[in-house]
Amino acid sequence: MNDATLRVTCLCAAWCGVCRDYRATFEQAAADFGAGVAFDWLDIEDEADVLDDVDVDVENFPTLLIARAGRTLFFGTITPQPATLARLVQRALAGALPAPPDSAPADALLRRLQRRAAPGD
Repeated sequence: MNDATLRVTCLCAAWCGVCRDYRATFEQAAADFGAGVAFDWLDIEDEADVLDDVDVDVENFPTLLIARAGRTLFFGTITPQPATLARLVQRALAGALPAPPDSAPADALLRRLQRRAAPGD
């Protein structure tokens, strides 16, 4: 994935009914946005090793991590409506998201996700 690609990662859990329902919305957004935006689904229990030793608390679902060029643009819980996701991604693409107040934990998670997605892993 190149640095210009916007990366949208949803952190959810299979046991969560909201997450199960939201997955179709998330996959539809991936199809709608197409090239230039990469959508990833991360089950925080199935892939708990990604969160190990990272000071990130996922307390509510869905939680999104949006990043570009190794920099966190957004990290937080959103309402599970298609319009909310689309608006957030559009704002990120336009460079209109304010910087998160403390992105260090999300940046650490982002680095983990990048290593996980690296070829040869």
